[in-house]
Amino acid sequence: MTRYVVAFADVGMDDVALVGGKNASLGEMIGKLGRLGIAVPDGFATTADAFREFLRQDGLDAEIHQLLESLDVDDTEELARRGAAIRAKIKATPLPAPLEQAIADAWRTLAADDPGLAVAIRSSATAEDLPEASFAGQQETLLNVCGLDAVIAGVHEVYASLFNDRAIAYRVHQDFDHSQVALSVGVQRMVRSDLGAAGVLFTLDTESGFRDVVFITAAYGLGETVVQGSVNPDEYYVYKPALEAGRTSIIRRNLGSKAHKLVYGDNGERVKLLEVPLEERNRFALAEADIESLARQALVIEKHYGRPMDIEWGKDGRTGELYILQARPETVQSQRVQSTVRFSLKEHGRVLAK
Repeated sequence: MTRYVVAFADVGMDDVALVGGKNASLGEMIGKLGRLGIAVPDGFATTADAFREFLRQDGLDAEIHQLLESLDVDDTEELARRGAAIRAKIKATPLPAPLEQAIADAWRTLAADDPGLAVAIRSSATAEDLPEASFAGQQETLLNVCGLDAVIAGVHEVYASLFNDRAIAYRVHQDFDHSQVALSVGVQRMVRSDLGAAGVLFTLDTESGFRDVVFITAAYGLGETVVQGSVNPDEYYVYKPALEAGRTSIIRRNLGSKAHKLVYGDNGERVKLLEVPLEERNRFALAEADIESLARQALVIEKHYGRPMDIEWGKDGRTGELYILQARPETVQSQRVQSTVRFSLKEHGRVLAK
């Protein structure tokens, strides 16, 4: 029997094949790290099995295969034409009725205490964040989605985004079979970081690979501006040994321009971009206590996973609470081969002065 939807709290890292790496990691942290002070917004995920069942409808998978067969992805015009055709076919194919019902049931449970609940809808591919290739960030992310109809439409939209032009080309260049990637869609309660701040942190220095620091970036508003690199964020470096010893641990701060922030939209817009007042730009987005709290949470997460991590976080502007929104393996510096070159003199030089 197909499992169409599962709550984050019911999955963990053993369920990557079912809900992809991103959603499995959310469930892992909710189930195992909550008692250690890691706060993760709850939600639910559609399963990879549900996606495969969707593709089998009306021979959709065969049509997609035919359009991708013999495609030269370096021919950008042909890539755009076939990609658009695939996405149109996916959007024209209704979700299976049992999947829609399962989404409706999960939504009613999630939104029971908040009829106006806003959620983020993100992809979680079963091939995401493999050590040899990173599929993260290639599919659609939808923010401030409200209401059941919009959630169902959002799931449909994320399904189609598995075949956006960039994702198709990347899989071909990585020699990865399109049919081997299945999609889970995460529906997660949003944190009001549009009224606070958000960003990304790494449990190593992303420039040098030095592992004794936590590197934190922060900007005002929703974190997509930082993730997409469209804003110049503040930067903080926290020295792990000092943090663990209870000493002053923030060893460097760089003030970013933070010129814009992404906030909840109005008049039918989900989100909108606003200019940040100059006075706010000239202030750091995070206080010292928040910086150290995020760094401590980063250490807990890194210790649990046993490797350097890439973590998205958000601060709720209403409550002041810090939340972990995603955590995945860091896939750039940690994969580099470290080498040391040693030089030695072949002969002694002549002493010119003593």
